[in-house]
Formats: sequence, C-alpha cells, structure tokens
Amino acid sequence: MDQNEHHRSADRIIVEKVLSGNTRAFGMIMKQTEGLVAQIVFKMISNREERRDIAQDIYLKVFQKLDSFRFQAKLSTWIARIAYNTCINHLEKHQSRTFKDLENMQADDETGNAQEHVDQNDMEEKLISAEFNTMLQVELDKLPEIYKLLITLYHYEELSYSEIGQIVNLPEGTVKNYLFRARKMLRERLEIIYNKGL
Repeated sequence: MDQNEHHRSADRIIVEKVLSGNTRAFGMIMKQTEGLVAQIVFKMISNREERRDIAQDIYLKVFQKLDSFRFQAKLSTWIARIAYNTCINHLEKHQSRTFKDLENMQADDETGNAQEHVDQNDMEEKLISAEFNTMLQVELDKLPEIYKLLITLYHYEELSYSEIGQIVNLPEGTVKNYLFRARKMLRERLEIIYNKGL
C-alpha cells in the first residue's frame, strides 16, 4: 500500500465513523487538521477577532459537507480547500482587492518565464538560517495574502504543488510562478534590510 492509498484508507475509516454518528471521530479530524486550517486563516485574515469565527465556520461547513467528500484528494487537502474558500468569501465581502488583482496577473503568469537563477541559492540559505527567522516572519506578513499562504503551505506545511493547487484552485504552473514571485519579493526585501545593516 503506497502512502496515498494509506491516506485514503485512513480518511475513509474516520469519515465513515463521523457519518455513522461518532462525534469523537470528528474531533479527531479537527485535531489532525487544525494546524493547517489555522495557518490558512492566520495568513489570510488579519483581524484577530474574526479568525475564531471563521475557523468555527470552516469546521461547520466541513461537518455539513462531509457526506459529499469523494476521497479524490486527501481529507486534509479537501478541508484546507474549504478553509481557503471560506476566507476568500470573507475577504470578498469585506472588499479585499488582493485576490482580484492576482487573478488579473494569472494570464501573465501562464506565459511568463519565471525561471529561478543559481544566484538565488546564496540568499535562500540565509532565508532558512535561524538568525533570519524573525525578520523573515515580519517580511512574510507584509506580502499579499495569497503569497503568504502559498509560502506557508509549501515551506511550512510541506504540501506539494498539486495539493496547494487543489486548495487554492490554481494550476500547478501558476502555483509555481506565484511562489517564485513571493520568494523573489521576500528576497529583495531581505536584501535591502541586510545591505542596510552592512
């Protein structure tokens, strides 16, 4: 049994338990995915008071829609997608332009030549070193919501391009290009700070 089959089997068991009325099993689903959901909500929603309500709304939707889950993706990916869509809906209601602006950029990304260069390696080593962590977090929080989210899902949650694409409803190529842009933006900001300190 490969890893994906193992995930599907474990997901199927726990979903069937919930659907047969086992509320404790839903508590286990929440416990297993709360870190991922929290990362999405925290990166996309800046208002602290709204975060708790949104998280509760996400799990209410998960509970209500669980019988429609078809095991085509991992359960955690499906829940992350619900979390992302819930945050998007919230931001759209509050007239956030960030995502609409990024949708307009998508056509450019599809034809763009976002090739990473060898000279990035030096800076990327600094990005992951301990002394940069605090600075990195501060600068990460200044990025557009979608960039913050993609970096978090890829580098911190260690999800694949495919899983991230399923969550944010973007093609893998666009996810890669957005990540390239996000890392480039971070790198440039950190280089400015680093050079000022010299």
